[in-house]
Order: sequence, then C-alpha cells, then structure tokens
Amino acid sequence: MALGVYITFRLLDIADLTVDGSFATGGAVCAVILVNGGDPIVAILVSTLAGCLAGWVTGFLLTKCHIPAILAGILSQIGLYSINLRIMGKSNIPLLSTKSLYDWGYSAGLKTTQASMIVGLLITVMIIAILYWFFGTELGSAIRATGNNEQMVRAVGVNTNFTKLVGTTLSNGLIALSGALITQQQGFADVKMGIGAIVIGLASIVIGEVVFGNHGNFLVRLIAIVTGSIIYRLIIALVLQAGLSTDDLKLLTAIVVGVALTIPHILSNRKQVALYKKLTKEVDENA
Repeated sequence: MALGVYITFRLLDIADLTVDGSFATGGAVCAVILVNGGDPIVAILVSTLAGCLAGWVTGFLLTKCHIPAILAGILSQIGLYSINLRIMGKSNIPLLSTKSLYDWGYSAGLKTTQASMIVGLLITVMIIAILYWFFGTELGSAIRATGNNEQMVRAVGVNTNFTKLVGTTLSNGLIALSGALITQQQGFADVKMGIGAIVIGLASIVIGEVVFGNHGNFLVRLIAIVTGSIIYRLIIALVLQAGLSTDDLKLLTAIVVGVALTIPHILSNRKQVALYKKLTKEVDENA
C-alpha cells in the first residue's frame, strides 16, 4: 500500500485521497470472489484490476474534467463507499472455510504470523522488482519527471495528462492489491477497512525517508518505503504492548507522521545555521 501511495504522493506530487476507498474495494472484491469458491490468486488479480479502475476514474476526473486532485480523490472515495457496499451486499463478509493465499503455510505447520510474513515478503520483492523495471522505461521515466517539473515535461512533447492517468491507475491498483492481501490474512472484509489507509501510507513514506534520507537511487527509495512501513508497524505494536487503547491508534499515527515530517526540516535548519556560522567565521578570519 505504501508503494502505491508513494507513486502519487512523491512521484506525481499529487494528494490522491482515493486510497481509503480503493483499499476497501480490493478487500471487497477479494472477499466476494472467495466466498463464491474462487481461487485466491485470481481474487487478488481481479481486486488489483478493480483498484486500477478506481484510480483511472480519479485520473479521469483530474485530467479530463480538470477537477483539483484533492477533490477528485474525495469524489472517488465517497463513490467507492457505496460501490463497495453494492459489491459486498452488506457491510461485512466473514471468510469462513474459504481458501486463502496463506493456506500453504498453515498446511506446512507455520503460524499465521510466519505465513503472512513469508507471503508478504515474496510479494513485496516481486512488486519492487516490477516497479524498478517499469519506472526505468520511457513511460515510467516520464511519470517521474511529471512530478518533478510538469512544465518542462510538456515542453518536450510528453502528454502529462496521460502520465497522471497511468500513475493514479497503477497507484490504486497496488493499494487494492494490499487490501485483498489483508482481507485474506485477517479472514474478513469490511466496508470501513480502508479508513485511515492514506495516513498509514504517508507514515510509512515519511519514516522511510527520515531513516534513509532523500538521496540514493530509485531502488533504495523503494526499499526505504517498505522499511518505513515495517518500522511503523513495530512502533504501533510496541505502543499497544505498553497498554495504549486501540481507540487511540489514529491519534498516534497522526503524531508519528507529524513528528516524522518535522524532523527533516529541523535537521535542515540546523545544517544551514551551522554552515552560516562556519562561513561567517571564515570571513572574519580572512578579514
């Protein structure tokens, strides 16, 4: 999910709020397919396509209807709530006695946590490899350039509306994929399961950037995001073990994101002050 948020938030420099809706869409589609006897892998693929469609709608509103990115995301998110209810037929679907992607781990004697970690690691490595390859292509490079300097990209003849459309589609596809995996792992889908997903994604990105910095090649940045999501989950787990109520998780996430966003600016200001003092001292000595 964090990788999907990264595409719009960092690469395209767009605040896409479709995330909460598309995450739940992935879970809803996956649950419906599984309760009807579908294959877990097919369920994940179809869920990803459903997320891509949701992202395409947001991109269409943004590029063709010229609706601001935040409003386009909000409209899609609101619409997806009703669509998800239609898909599920009710607000919650339990996955009792259905197949899941984690069954092989259970049959091998692994615990739920162990099976989830192995499957998550394999899928994450695969997605990172695909994204690293894709964003090294001409289209992928154009998407990255669109977020850096849209006017310059247009000047060289690139259709930035198309790159934004592809970016939002790919982003929400990955987010829906995450929703499908979570649904299979926790054993149910809920229409409200996507609430706060955007904040969790942002927290993972910001924490990863604080730990690794904004430097390094694209592969390092992708790994930083995944590392940030792991650190975020560890922080949440430690706080819950310390006795914090689950009702306060959203507040904790907001605090973590706020602190993580503030730290880089504080460090940058300190470096500037130190550099200014150093230059001033050199000038005084030369004088």
